[in-house]
Amino acid sequence: MNDTISLLMNHRSVRKYTNQPVSQEQLETIVQAGQMASSSSNVQAYTVIAVTDSELKNKLSECAGNQAYIQECPVFLVWCADLSRLKKAAETHQPDATSYEGAVENFVVATVDVALASQNAAIAAESMDLGIVYIGGIRNQIETVAELLGLPDYVYPVFGMCVGYPDPNHGAGLRPRLPKEAVLHMNGYNAEQNERGVAAYDETSVRYITERTNGQRTSSWSEQMADKVTTPSRLLLRAFLESKGLNKE
Repeated sequence: MNDTISLLMNHRSVRKYTNQPVSQEQLETIVQAGQMASSSSNVQAYTVIAVTDSELKNKLSECAGNQAYIQECPVFLVWCADLSRLKKAAETHQPDATSYEGAVENFVVATVDVALASQNAAIAAESMDLGIVYIGGIRNQIETVAELLGLPDYVYPVFGMCVGYPDPNHGAGLRPRLPKEAVLHMNGYNAEQNERGVAAYDETSVRYITERTNGQRTSSWSEQMADKVTTPSRLLLRAFLESKGLNKE
């Protein structure tokens, strides 16, 4: 196992940080590492907003369900899918042509681009002994977040990312993942293999969550996922995306 694999295999979400600042040089290096991720057709359809202002972090924390670590981390990155540059390119170079920057395909491309770039950035941060945690909660009040950050049409906030030096007592442990047989299928999808993997993971996840919560929670992974998928969540997202000109055709 080389150093890169070791770093990847030891990823954990960090939700408690020291007061040590993240330097501007570190921040720029992290984002530049993100930019080196693969991008479909080189569209690079994302923008990263680094939030260091305490008042703005507090407001974003409120939007995300009052997650305190957004307030406490030195830098909060908001990763945005951004197709506004494509819109501008079409207007500049082909002003008489119909453009499709808001089409579902481009929406998917931009969202995937954000995910690839942010994960590169996360690994870069961890290589500097920093910790991160992704924050999907910024989509709870996505319209307010967009207003706070001044996002134009064809741009939407996909998720946030806390960045900072982990507190020695942050307590984050390695969360077990689905077994390889559930995820890695050879030459075609294998439903039976998937079911076996999930069954094995349910046993592992029960042990993990029972130990982590001192017996306060004992539900399996599939039980947790059943609760998640049967509970309405962020149902206003589609209307917001359409209001930004996205996900239309």
